[in-house]
Formats: sequence, structure tokens, C-alpha cells
Amino acid sequence: MSATGSAQPMTARKSGPLVGTAAVPGDKSISHRALIFGAMAVGETRISGLLEGQDVLDTAKAMQAFGATVIRQGQGLWSVQGVGVGGFREPSDVIDCGNSGTGVRLIMGAMATTPITATFTGDASLRKRPMGRVTDPLALFGTQAFGRKGGRLPMTVVGAVNPVPVRYALPVASAQVKSAVLLAGLNAPGQTVVIEKEPTRDHSERMLMGFGATLTVEKTAEGNVITLTGQPELRPQTVAVPRDPSSAAFPVCAALIVEGSDIVVPGVSQNLTRNGLYLTLVEMGAEIEFQDPRTEGGEPVADLHVRFSGAMQGVEVPPERAPSMIDEYPILSVVAAFATGKTVMRGIRELRVKESDRIDAMARGLEACGVTVEEDEDTLIVHGMGAGGVPGGATARTFIDHRIAMSFLVAGMAARAPISVDDASPILTSFPIFESLMSGLGAALSRDAR
Repeated sequence: MSATGSAQPMTARKSGPLVGTAAVPGDKSISHRALIFGAMAVGETRISGLLEGQDVLDTAKAMQAFGATVIRQGQGLWSVQGVGVGGFREPSDVIDCGNSGTGVRLIMGAMATTPITATFTGDASLRKRPMGRVTDPLALFGTQAFGRKGGRLPMTVVGAVNPVPVRYALPVASAQVKSAVLLAGLNAPGQTVVIEKEPTRDHSERMLMGFGATLTVEKTAEGNVITLTGQPELRPQTVAVPRDPSSAAFPVCAALIVEGSDIVVPGVSQNLTRNGLYLTLVEMGAEIEFQDPRTEGGEPVADLHVRFSGAMQGVEVPPERAPSMIDEYPILSVVAAFATGKTVMRGIRELRVKESDRIDAMARGLEACGVTVEEDEDTLIVHGMGAGGVPGGATARTFIDHRIAMSFLVAGMAARAPISVDDASPILTSFPIFESLMSGLGAALSRDAR
């Protein structure tokens, strides 16, 4: 079953050079947070560049259900009239977060220390994903959660009546869990402390400080120690959402493997907790220039000038880099297939509990396209076939996963024979203009008859 109810097969064929400007949508992580923090502020937050993919639209609906006034004023332009920290009302219906693990986990955190009850669900993919990694630390505040076996959705969360602050060391590197705990800490008295051994994306910390919360980050032998003082009055903000580096990865990687390509991707976030893919690509020999570095909306951004790079070499990706590129391993594995030599990706166990088991999905799809791969629970190894060397000629299963779908469509743009995906509809959750943007650059994409 598709994310939208009916599958939409799509095929990518060997393309001529990709040329032009790829203006990718706003960052999904920041878009979710802008809506949630705006709903917890007092007054009107104005957002520009909001990603209008289904994941983010589901978060906007959720904030309305909790009492905030959320209005779309134009393309990417939204306003949120917040209700203040602890001001959420009890929703009258089930909160459907669609395909979004980020949305459901952050929203659970945001309501966890308010004495209300909410029930959450999602699509078939989201209902398979573990929620215990969030509900376990939320229980320390006094929150209760009742879900399906294995801590899965649908799940009812009962907010703490008398929340207490917590000190929590993350057992896994997860910005979603970190953010959920910090959001819960907003309505708890005293100081809530989160300790992360490995740095993860820091959008929540940046945005909390921007909205007026008292928050400090101290680097210690334990890792980053993040201390949040509870019960602030968050001030509304004007948020300019930078372009999403995870979405930018698809036109960037397509240009690297399609012969003769030369594109510019403007205004892409260069946050150090999100740039692992780009560091890795440069190490492989990718021709990427980072032009006009600047700050927009409190985030570092740059314009990426990308050219076809036919001499890329396989590399071993340091496992400690995984948190800064966890969503980009699927598309990196495609680039690795068109490089020369072996690319080794270790420390990526987290990929097995994303929208799909992404290690398995990429391994099976690449094998079907004629690429040799190896895998274990925590590792994916791709044996590159060089520029233009991937046979293709297969249909890849997407498992209701937008990144799997886009990765194999990019592969098809450079493979010798077309590559199809069984369902491209999940792409709407994060990159609704993927098809038109890539076609505008010169990609040969076609929708297949159902």
C-alpha cells in the first residue's frame, strides 16, 4: 500500500547532461520545528520557505488540533498563532502523523508535560517504527504511553500532571529523541539535561535559543551536555527556513553520476550536524564548489556548484559520521555504485528502523541492478562499477520510503538500462517537486501505467 493510498510506479532512463538551477524545497527538520515551536510561543510566528510536503502539512494539522492557529498565506509562507508553553488543549480526534517519524516523536515530546491526552497514528510504515525510544524517556517526566506490542502506533499518550525535570543520556544518537526530551522539558520546572555521546543535528537547540529559551551546550568527556531551563515564555519569531541538504542530495548526486552535468543548488544548509554526505562526496573526488557561504535564518548556507565527476573513488565512511548523514546513506550507496572501488559504510544500524529497513532495501535493489553488495546488521558495502558501469534494468521496491524511491530513480538516470520503482508516491512526503525539478534539469522520468 502506498503512502497516498495507490501505488505510482515510475521509471528513470539514462539522461543527457543535467543542467540548470535546482531550487530544492525548505529543510524538513527545520520546517517541523518552526511549526511546533511557533505553536508553543505566545504570539504570531511567521515562517517563510516552509516545506509543503505531506509530512510537514501533517504537523501543521496537528498543531491546529492542539489549539494553535496555523494559516498558509502563500507559497511557503505560514503564520502560527501560538498558545504558549503548557497551553496545548486536548485534541478532539486522533492525530495522524502520516509517514513522519520526526513529526510524531517531536509532537509527543511537546505535549508530554501538559495534563492532556492524545492518541497518535500514522501510515503503515510509521506504524511499524519503534516509539519506545521516545516514550521511555518521556516516562521519566511522569508521562504515560499505551501503544501496540513493541511500543508501536497507534499509541495514546497521557501528559504528566506534575512533571519533574530529568537528566537523560541518549542511548542512541538520535536528534528526534533529543528534541522530544527538550520539548518535554519546556513545561517541567527546573533544569532538564540531555547528554549525547555523539553530536546529532542541532536545529532544536538553535531554534529554542532563538525563541528565547535559556539553553546551554557544554562539551565534556561524556559528550555534549545540553541544559534547558524549564517554563520559559517563548517569544514568537520570524523564521526563514533554509533549503534542505537531504533533498539537495538527490540533484547533487544525480549531477555527479550523469555524464556532462553542471548544476547549481542555491541556499543549501551547511549545518555541521547535517553535512556528512557532502564531506564524504568530496573525499570520493566529487566536483562540488561551496559558493557564497552565508547565514540565513540562523543557519549557515551556501550555493553548491556541482559537475559530473566520472573519476570518483570508493571510500570508507567513518562510523562517527553517521549521525550527520543518516538520511543520506541510500543516495550515497547509489553514488558508490558509480564510483571505482569499494565504499564501506559502517555504524548505520539506525537505518534498519527508518521508514523502511534501508540497508536491506538498498542492498536488494542494487543487487537487482547488477551491483555487488555486502551487508550485516550495522554495515553496507558497495562494490563500485565505475562511471556508466551499472547495468540497471530492474524494478526496485520502495517499501513506502521516499528516500529509497528517489535514490533508485537517480540511479536510473545514469545506468545503462532503465530503473523503475514500484511506487514513487511516498516522495510527496518530503520532496513534492522532485519529479518536476529533476525533469526541468533534463532527467528522463516517466510515470508508468498502473
